[in-house]
Amino acid sequence: MTTTDQQPLGSPFSASTLAEDVMAGLDLSGTTAVVTGGYSGLGLETTRSLAAAGAHVIVPARRPDTARAVLQDVKGCEVIAMDLADLASVRTAAAQISDRLDRLDILMAIAGVMATPERRIGPGWEGQLAANHFGHFTLACDLYPLLAAADGARVIVNSSAGHTLTDIRWHDPHFRTGYDKWLAYGQSKTANSLFAVHLDTLGRDDGVQAFALHPGKIITGLQREMSLQEQIDRGWVDKHGNVIGADFKTPSQGAATGLWAATSSLLDGRGGLYLEDCDVARVSAPGQPMDDGGVRAYAIAPDAAARLWDLSLAATGATPITR
Repeated sequence: MTTTDQQPLGSPFSASTLAEDVMAGLDLSGTTAVVTGGYSGLGLETTRSLAAAGAHVIVPARRPDTARAVLQDVKGCEVIAMDLADLASVRTAAAQISDRLDRLDILMAIAGVMATPERRIGPGWEGQLAANHFGHFTLACDLYPLLAAADGARVIVNSSAGHTLTDIRWHDPHFRTGYDKWLAYGQSKTANSLFAVHLDTLGRDDGVQAFALHPGKIITGLQREMSLQEQIDRGWVDKHGNVIGADFKTPSQGAATGLWAATSSLLDGRGGLYLEDCDVARVSAPGQPMDDGGVRAYAIAPDAAARLWDLSLAATGATPITR
């Protein structure tokens, strides 16, 4: 796809659309899905919606006992252990999924962390890039044969408007010269978008499409490592933790764009795009406020996507995908 494709399609849905609106009338019986983070926030809404439509859903979870308790009333759902920040754990989970399935129709990369204190993972990787990008990158590469075996599989990657904070810091992606938690978050979200761009390129001949998206502003467990005072100072919540920020979505509204990406026929043959508010996002100008929406050109640039892919392969040792 090119930037000329990166413009709204005229979807019948909008920012206020609920998950149930997107899924109304859809029958996903016989469909298989993997949803990371599928037991809280947007992921939980996504898991419930896919399962209610008849899909068999596997939820890889860092806290599997908690996930099983939360999802005990969701039929057609199973939980396996996986920690995105531990690539050995990711590979084990991918192997378990491969043993259970002969194909994978939908992979939803929803789990993530935001604005965390500085953490070093593995060989000294910056923690947000490692968990948000390297973990999902490795999972998708290991599961790719299942995606290729499906009839038109889709991979949906939750990015964020936070990608506007920074392009990939090619000179220092792991913040060895000084840590900034928001730039680290922004870089990981740019990485999420670029990952979808190149995965779509590699998957084209196998009918595998990939999309990145901004789900909207939603208060979920994603903010768990931010203090209440920091959220108050940003105008997101009041002193009691109640959401007061303008244009914040409910979890159901936040899950809607991902579900639309996974199921809409309007997106057939249109992979590699960045979505928001249940439609294709437009390209935003440098310096344009984050809350104005859109996607920066650097977050969908094919050359940068290929460069990040090579960097990620070298770092993780993930299984290469060949065209």
